Amino acid sequence: MIRARSIVFWVLAAALLVGHVLVAWQSLTVWRFWEDEAFNLTVPRNLLAGLGYASDGALSGSTITLFDARISTGPAVLLPVAAVLATGIDPVIGARLVPLAYWVLLLAGLWMIGRRIGGRWAALVAVAVPLAFTTSATVSPIQGPADLLGEIPAAALLVWALVVLPRRAWLAGLLVGLAVQAKLIALLALPAFAVALFLLAPGTGRARVLAFLRRSWVPVVFLALPTFLFELAALITFGFSGFVDHLRALLGFVRSGGQPGEPTTVVQKITTLAESWSVPVWVALVVAVVSVVLIVGGLWVSRGSVSSDVLVYLGAAAVGALAFVGWWATASHLPLWVRHPAPGVFAFFPILAAGAVWGAQRMLRRPALRIVSVVAVGVVILGLGAGAVVHSVAATQPPWLTLETQRAAVAPLQEWVEENDVAWLAAEPWGAAVAPVVMTGAHVGLFDAAAMADVPRLTGAECATEVLADGGLFRICAAP
Repeated sequence: MIRARSIVFWVLAAALLVGHVLVAWQSLTVWRFWEDEAFNLTVPRNLLAGLGYASDGALSGSTITLFDARISTGPAVLLPVAAVLATGIDPVIGARLVPLAYWVLLLAGLWMIGRRIGGRWAALVAVAVPLAFTTSATVSPIQGPADLLGEIPAAALLVWALVVLPRRAWLAGLLVGLAVQAKLIALLALPAFAVALFLLAPGTGRARVLAFLRRSWVPVVFLALPTFLFELAALITFGFSGFVDHLRALLGFVRSGGQPGEPTTVVQKITTLAESWSVPVWVALVVAVVSVVLIVGGLWVSRGSVSSDVLVYLGAAAVGALAFVGWWATASHLPLWVRHPAPGVFAFFPILAAGAVWGAQRMLRRPALRIVSVVAVGVVILGLGAGAVVHSVAATQPPWLTLETQRAAVAPLQEWVEENDVAWLAAEPWGAAVAPVVMTGAHVGLFDAAAMADVPRLTGAECATEVLADGGLFRICAAP
């Protein structure tokens, strides 16, 4: 029986590895290079060109914009990208290697936490969750783990912060600080780590509170360090008055979400989240409910005998998941983009899934609960396994636009840009035209910006003026 279970485990582990490799390869080499990736890429490209930590400012007046508040992917991602691009590697592939490396770190961290919670089966379930979660269906997607975005790197850093927290709280604080500088929304994880630190504090009652306060100041200092250094660089760059303007722009972007639109409701948000799994909505909801029941059942059966690691991980994951999903669901000004709570989903949902396996293991010790626990954990494993398989298979289907197709369409445009020493192109409109501009090597502006009045335009539509270069899918038109 033990040998049979071991064979089943390794077969499932191998299948899961194949699924992850398929999705990662497609994300790195096949899926289109899209506008948010392209906009982020302008920062490391400008840094290497000696223009400072600056974007092309396509959403901020279409001029070189230092410490652009509209670039929400931070230096914990973009500085390593600059280092990779300095080797001369292809810009798109080189840039995507960095978030892909963070993806590998995310999976490795989840595996470690899963093993600590409930052994290898819990670890297997934990690393299946990111593969079952799909974020590519909305207008502003995360197409895959290699997209040049900050959500997955932030999740990876949060997970590793939990890995090291029990023994190296200062390092955990630093990793959380780096997560914030990968994606600012990682600030929502702070309550989760506060809970984890409190649960790790010795003693009870007032003594525990005092121990928590004494132990917290060092990780808090390290947590603040990356942001302090980044903002210090901004202060040195701008001077005091310019730095104040920078902070105002950053605060305005955070408060607005940068996306004006129709108000959304809690029900719409929860429905969108339920639809963001590679299984029918009802299956996702059943797996979620059963997972919660198993965790609660495990805690009830084991009351008084739960290890501190399990309590810390489950407590932090529960608070973290509620913080990200609760914030997004109640923020009516934010659109129905599951990308917003994605760092919390990638970091904390897998830990809760591992907790469900732990709960089933604890409930199995009660003869009256064995059948219920086996069926329940089977529902979780089958549901997540089905989602992982569906996502893996879907990743191999030809997308409507591939990176190869983009390269072929951009090649004649890039040739024209290089021959005519063109520094800027205006994308018309924001969207599919942005990435081709960046791929030509030119700076990208937005067609309706005053600074772009006399700049040639790249578009996927027909030119109303002279056609300067034509790549089939895209063309460059003379300025109107």
